[in-house]
Amino acid sequence: MATPAPRLPVTVVTGFLGAGKSTLLRQLLLTSGLRLAVLVNEFGEVGIDGDLIRSCRVCPDDAQIDEPTPVVELANGCLCCTVQDEFLPTMQVLLERADHLDGIVVETSGLALPVPLVQAFQWPEIRTRTRVSGVVTVVDGEALAQGSVVGDPAALEAQRLADPSLDHLSDLEGLFHDQLQAADLVLLSRADRLSAEQLQALQGDLTPKLRPGVSVVPMVRGQVPAALLLGLDRQPEALHVHGHDHDHDHHHDHSHVAMQSAVLSWNGPVDRSRLEPLLQRLIARHQLLRLKGKAWLPGKPHPLQIQAVGPRLECWFDPVRRSGADPEQGLQLVALGLDVPGEALQLQLDQALMA
Repeated sequence: MATPAPRLPVTVVTGFLGAGKSTLLRQLLLTSGLRLAVLVNEFGEVGIDGDLIRSCRVCPDDAQIDEPTPVVELANGCLCCTVQDEFLPTMQVLLERADHLDGIVVETSGLALPVPLVQAFQWPEIRTRTRVSGVVTVVDGEALAQGSVVGDPAALEAQRLADPSLDHLSDLEGLFHDQLQAADLVLLSRADRLSAEQLQALQGDLTPKLRPGVSVVPMVRGQVPAALLLGLDRQPEALHVHGHDHDHDHHHDHSHVAMQSAVLSWNGPVDRSRLEPLLQRLIARHQLLRLKGKAWLPGKPHPLQIQAVGPRLECWFDPVRRSGADPEQGLQLVALGLDVPGEALQLQLDQALMA
């Protein structure tokens, strides 16, 4: 009997037109080293964004792979309105080449409702072959500091008027609320154009509008570690987001964000019914951005996969059976965040699992 294929991780990137989504994707494709398919759903700008993303390659120029990143443009500006007619057939086509992919990234239109899209991954045709790795909302920090949820309201209105499927979307503040509520991670773009005080104020304003455990991370020109967006499979030893000096009136380095990681382990028996609530508490208590690992449960032939981004925690049994190198029981985790107290996390994990 053939071994079932692992579920393909999907990252959904949402945010208004001009917030910095395409810049983020371009950096991701250039630096992640992963084989990613991209679904672009930005009505009006789709040709420009598609060309920009399509110019990236999965591997560096000197690699022996010439295949470009698969990019699928969905012409309808409100993907949530065409889930059955357009999105699902597109996903089915991509899944036919799942063995050549490490993951899928969906860039939604700035006017698309994020929740129906996330729910679409529960459709029977695709739910057993994909998993939502995380919903990332990109917010224009410079515009928000000036009192607007979008940097160019006129361009956004033109986008809405150009597509009849968007006629039900008129309340930008309400849509912004939906984007924030759907987020597992919020990226605040153009952080280099904000003072430290502005950045702190925006983070303070946004946090109460988010689900508990969701973090707001500054971003400069789309430069965010791939591990933060996609998981920790290929985590480098040091993870950093760098801000750069520019020729404008103020110079500061608060947009340099150092990501920290910690490796956690437990060698005793693991009870899944206790483990999942424990991990959720640790994520919330320490504002962990990512958590990934495996647990080997007594009597189970398959390891339990553990994936979390912000408060979104998902655990499932890996289709691959235990190997001879796997322990009989235990737990191995890697945590990623802005401030990861490894010793405290390990102590809390030990105390909870020993109790």
